[in-house]
Formats: sequence, structure tokens, C-alpha cells
Amino acid sequence: MIWRKTKNYFFITILTLSGIAVLIPLILIIIYVIKMGFSSLNWQFITHLPRPVGESGGGMAHAIVGTLFLVGLGGIFSIPLGIMLGTYLSEFKKDKMAKFLRHTIDLFSGIPSIVIGIFAYILVVIPFKHFSALSGGVALGIIILPIVTRTTEEILKLIPGTTREAGLALGLNRTKIIWHILIKGSRAGIFTGIILATSRAAGETAPLLFTAFGNSYFSFQLMQPMASLPAQIYTYAISPFADWQRQAWAGSFVLIIIVLGLNLSARFFMRQKS
Repeated sequence: MIWRKTKNYFFITILTLSGIAVLIPLILIIIYVIKMGFSSLNWQFITHLPRPVGESGGGMAHAIVGTLFLVGLGGIFSIPLGIMLGTYLSEFKKDKMAKFLRHTIDLFSGIPSIVIGIFAYILVVIPFKHFSALSGGVALGIIILPIVTRTTEEILKLIPGTTREAGLALGLNRTKIIWHILIKGSRAGIFTGIILATSRAAGETAPLLFTAFGNSYFSFQLMQPMASLPAQIYTYAISPFADWQRQAWAGSFVLIIIVLGLNLSARFFMRQKS
């Protein structure tokens, strides 16, 4: 009995220390970014465009808006498609096509984002011969798609089979059961997956360097380059100008707020569902 308790406490201690070892670097990074970024953040940073080199001040308003635009553009086609694919994988899981699609989706979820950026570059940028917001949206959409698909599939799997049988007993066809019972009953979990997918896409830098590239002004044209917060942070961070480096810290702080806000929202909706 004493030996069992000793082993239990030993493994609990090891797991606790492992968790702390993982959390410490993350907490230190967040604290350091908040320390460096909060002191550089001001209203002008959020509302103004960048200024030329040598002039202090300016901001990343165009990059913040561009990030939201690109994530929304990517989600326009990937979120509905992901929900439909996830529903198909859940409800027709024995089909050979479903098995093939499941492996393909898993493969996409494991591809590095820079490879997705190169793919979008070949697919959109090269044929049109210039960078564009459309190509950036395609790259982010590919990142969002597998997350939404797998989340939808797993959420729908949690619904008991008796619920589907009850719908059939009431004379409902398969389409009405899926839409009016399964999808509507799982909308909180599906929405959580959408939030997590968009939060990941919002923080991606590598795909946008090959696709949307960047812009020093506000732009809402699909076939023109568009600024994004991660790419703007990267550009400013590697520059030799102190003011740009200061703004890079402020941009990192804003990006962390956006990503953490989306993740906390996802946890809130999941708790409401529970």
C-alpha cells in the first residue's frame, strides 16, 4: 500500500514538474512581450499608418485591419467547407472516400505553414504575376480548413446514435437530421473550433511573406498586396531602426492580445456548451 502511494506521488510530482517546465518559457515570453510592447503602445500606433524612415511615430493600423481582412477572407470558403467535410466524415465514416479524406485532412494539418505559403504562391501568385490579398486568403484558408474539419467531426461524434435514430423515427430525412438536429445541437463546439482555427491563422507569418507580401497603406483590393500584423512585425523586428523595433514590440503585444482573446473566447464557449 505504501509502495503504491509512493509511486503515485512520484509520478504526480514528475507530471507537475513537466507541466511547470513547459509553462515557464511561455510565461516568460508573454511577460517580456508585455513589458516591451505595452510601453510602446499608444493610440497613434492603433490608428495611424507607418511613417517614413527617420520620422518617429506612426503605427500599424493598416496591418491590424489587413490581418482581420485576410483571416476573414480565408474563412469565407474554408469554414463552410470544413463544416461540410467534418459532417461528411462523421456521418459517412465507413465510406472509402471518407477514409481517404480523413487521411488527407490529417496530412494538411501537419504541413508546415511555410510550405502552404509556397503552395499558394505557385497556385495564385505565379499565374497572376503579383502578390495579392487573394493569395494570402487562400494560404490562411488552407490552414483553417483541417482544424475546422476535424473539430466538426469530433464534436458530431459526441452526439449519441439514439439521437439520429429518434430523428428517423419521427420521419425526418438524413438532411434534416444533420442540419436541424446535429449541426444546431453542436453549434457551440463547432464555433469553438472556428475560433481556434482563426486564432492560429491570425498569428501566421511565413505564408503571408510569399502571398500577401505587404503594403504601407490601407488596401481592400483582392488583387493587390496587403499588410498583415505578423509580416509587419517581422519586417520591423529585423530592421536597424530603433523606432521600428519599438513598434515591432508593440505589434507583438497587440497580436498576443488578439490570439489570447480568441483562445479565451473558445474556452468560454466550450464551457457554456458543457
